[in-house]
Amino acid sequence: MPSPREVLTPDALALVQAVADHGSFAAAARELGLVPSAVTYRVRQVEDALDVLLFDRSSRTARLTAAGNELLCAGQQLLQDIDAMAHRVKRVATGWEAEFTVAVDGALSSSTVMELAEAFYALQPTTRLRLRDETLAGTLEALVSGRADLALGVVVEPGTTPGIHSHELGDLGFVFAVAPHHPLAAQPQPIPDEVLVKHRAVAVADSVLQRNSALTMSLLAGQDVLTVGTMRAKLDAQLRGLGGGFLPEPLARPYLESGRLVAREVKRVSSRRIRMSYAWREAGPLGPGRALQWWLAQLESAATRTALLERYRTP
Repeated sequence: MPSPREVLTPDALALVQAVADHGSFAAAARELGLVPSAVTYRVRQVEDALDVLLFDRSSRTARLTAAGNELLCAGQQLLQDIDAMAHRVKRVATGWEAEFTVAVDGALSSSTVMELAEAFYALQPTTRLRLRDETLAGTLEALVSGRADLALGVVVEPGTTPGIHSHELGDLGFVFAVAPHHPLAAQPQPIPDEVLVKHRAVAVADSVLQRNSALTMSLLAGQDVLTVGTMRAKLDAQLRGLGGGFLPEPLARPYLESGRLVAREVKRVSSRRIRMSYAWREAGPLGPGRALQWWLAQLESAATRTALLERYRTP
């Protein structure tokens, strides 16, 4: 009889996961391009090696037993450990991270981020680069949770998040703006809350996964809200007169100058400037990889930091 070490391979775990996901051995076989008997045989091998039943076969649907569920939970951690080991080995051999993920807040200049990515690829690194679009608390959460290696555009007080280092990008100004045909464009200023609450606000959804720690900005209780996924979508909605709200001043500037948006003062917030930072996780025993070192070196440039905050391109 095969031992657990012989049968508990990544492929075997993936096969068990496929049966659990599809609810049947036949459906999993179709997905994997195997005959059903092959799937049944390989699952039975794992069950025999562990001396447990992974699936309840008493009904037409293959349902995980408690043991099967535990196997998949532990298996996910095992696969993550294998990936982490492979990354460490590659780091030792080349100095480059196998993969490097940058979480970018939607309030920053995406064109500047792409220019940085272009310069990074010019080095011909062995690192696979990933850029994540995030919003509000989601930008920092992506870093803290390990889903990103560097976060651009976080709001964090230095030293308040264990294992996280940060440095200031600079202050980003926001302006309350509406389309010229929006009712708030004709209201006397500053506009009080009792008037604002009667009109729809446009808000960008917080991308943080833990909803109980999500952030919201300048929304009034009882106010109708149109929630969109990106800052560009928020701009588009406000240009169409679908609602009002705060936009990064550099993003709104060309539309304010052309008259497609109108800036309005609101009583509750006379002006808003947010201190933005960039942050990265504390390096492990190997120290920072070459990708992280490169990105941090670019961010030491005042011109780069200013471009991230200021240089938007009109679509």
